[in-house]
Amino acid sequence: MVKNGIILGKRYEVISKIGAGGMADVYKGKDHMLNRYVAIKVLKKEFKEDENFVRKFRSEAQAAAGLIHPNVVNVYDVGEDRGLYYMVMELVEGITLKEYIDKKGRLSHKETISIAIQMCTGIGVAHAANIIHRDIKPQNIIISKDGKVKVTDFGIAKATTSNTISSNAMGSVHYTSPEQARGGFSDQKSDIYSIGITLYEMVTGQVPFDGDSTVSVAIKHLQEEITPPSEIVPDIPYSLEQIILKCTQKNGERRYRNTGELIQDLKRSLVDPDGDFVVIPPLGNADTVIITDEELDDIRSSYDDEEEFDEYDEDEYGDEEEFDEYDEDDDEYGEYDDDEEYGGKGKKGKSSDDVNPRMKKVMKILTIVVAIIIVFILVFAIGKAAGIFKGGFGIDTVDTDEKTKVKVPNVVGMTEDEAKKTLNKKGLGFKVVAREESKKYEEGTVSKQKTEAGKRVAKNTTIQVVVSSGLVGDEITVPNVSNMSESEAQKALEDAGFEKITSDFAYSDSVAEGDVIGTTPAANARATKDTEIVMKVSKGSEKKTVPNVVGQQDGDAQNAITAAGLTVGTVTYEYYDDVPKGQVVSQTVAGGKKVAPGTSVGLTISSGPKPPEKVSVPPVTGISIEEARALLDGVGLKADIKYDSETVGTVGQVIKCNPGVGTQVDEGSTVTLIVISKSSQPDGGETESTQ
Repeated sequence: MVKNGIILGKRYEVISKIGAGGMADVYKGKDHMLNRYVAIKVLKKEFKEDENFVRKFRSEAQAAAGLIHPNVVNVYDVGEDRGLYYMVMELVEGITLKEYIDKKGRLSHKETISIAIQMCTGIGVAHAANIIHRDIKPQNIIISKDGKVKVTDFGIAKATTSNTISSNAMGSVHYTSPEQARGGFSDQKSDIYSIGITLYEMVTGQVPFDGDSTVSVAIKHLQEEITPPSEIVPDIPYSLEQIILKCTQKNGERRYRNTGELIQDLKRSLVDPDGDFVVIPPLGNADTVIITDEELDDIRSSYDDEEEFDEYDEDEYGDEEEFDEYDEDDDEYGEYDDDEEYGGKGKKGKSSDDVNPRMKKVMKILTIVVAIIIVFILVFAIGKAAGIFKGGFGIDTVDTDEKTKVKVPNVVGMTEDEAKKTLNKKGLGFKVVAREESKKYEEGTVSKQKTEAGKRVAKNTTIQVVVSSGLVGDEITVPNVSNMSESEAQKALEDAGFEKITSDFAYSDSVAEGDVIGTTPAANARATKDTEIVMKVSKGSEKKTVPNVVGQQDGDAQNAITAAGLTVGTVTYEYYDDVPKGQVVSQTVAGGKKVAPGTSVGLTISSGPKPPEKVSVPPVTGISIEEARALLDGVGLKADIKYDSETVGTVGQVIKCNPGVGTQVDEGSTVTLIVISKSSQPDGGETESTQ
């Protein structure tokens, strides 16, 4: 198990475990180089020495690494460190589409189309890069908290070099295309079929095909027609139903050629829900595909051999139903000759000599089988009535339906609580039958389990375990090596007699970098010499990188500072003619600088251009032009002179102004002054001003 705090590739810190898949565990991590949170997928310990699993793990990374798109979970990096194979991905906070469907029961047609368009966009990006996903299902579609739909887990995807590729890779059987079920070629249209099944589940709340075994489900994909969604959900729009039916055609030539065509029809369905615009091409001269006995055997074998793949394909966002083993008795598809059966004597019938020899043989075998079954039933009924099968011979009736059976997980080494939760999650019970001293396992951890890990048992089976009561053998006291240097602590532990000593690293504000914070087991604990002693070594105080927020909006800048583990200091607002309102002009600590956590970063924010101040129009009436101008200049206003030639009075006297006296106006505004231009003469005549 990867421990919290470990650094991978000298930059990725493991914070906490957030999920588990069949071949890998997923952790929340921190990329200290780029100062962002990421998801780290780490190959499980039991698989890292398996070349096949390592190859599949690297294949997933290589397939997805080149896909950069908002509707795809982006892969940032892949590497190996201390024997751990890891892949660094975009961290998406949200739930899977499967969880969302389970929560809501079924989705509305508008919500279905909205999700489908985003999903198809992401898958289309992969197709453009010649990558076929091959495992489209609701479990591999993530809906983020902000409503963004992202496609993930290219676990069985392979880069193609042509339009089609032959592959035996199988995705989840409920969503697999007919050609995948046959073990034939897969192309873009195979993914489109799986998209159609996913759409079906979104609008109805159920998958179109289900069965007692994976083989039976696969054969339904090959032979049975899908029940139209309208029979389950009568109010489904006609166009959406036709889109689903076109996606899920058995013959790939009748499906959408690519996701672009599918997206076009989905968008049209939003504006024309009941439109008849979806065109499903006719079959033409295409031959009917007959499944031979040999092909059925191949299909059966492919699923029987999928146990390894089940482990790999388990979805990290929830437990995937494991593939059931194929029952030989399910093979009921025999060959017959159409011409022989229907081309003989017509309505008059046939004599026994006219019957196809193969049919005679089949009928004879069926007669014998029926007779044997009848005899068996009679014997069982008589035996049960006589009490033979009530336990006298140790015989009991057992439900052998593989669908009810689950694989027993390995709980050895887990605490009691961890083991109980792990078993309960699989639908199994937990019981401690003994507590024994152990040479290997610490007190309180499971040292043995009575039912072997990996064995299939019926659900609700109680798994008996033995729990360690403590270590046996020569025990040594773990010395206190806190505040020693790593090398000094190493030597002290070796001198004490311990043989397995490893180091883990963590930030510390109180212990100097390179010194030991503590050990697991803790100081003064008793342990055997072969117990692994883990020294937690200080990396010093965790330095935070100050983000450069100059030019960002106020709110975004403050959020960026907080997200970086820093605090927002004094925020000052100032007027700037050349900087938009709300934009950061400067910061007190330069972007890119490494500082202690919680360091205060002050900001200067632009308030935009300074608005003009308001002033009152002074009393400029009844005085001369010169006096009025002086008053206006004094408060930052300008004068515009207009002469009144009709009013008689003192020439040059202001009799009116606009805006009026006392009006609040912007500083720098112009006030119009109305001035007398005529005066009366003693003889009653008038004189006009020449000003």
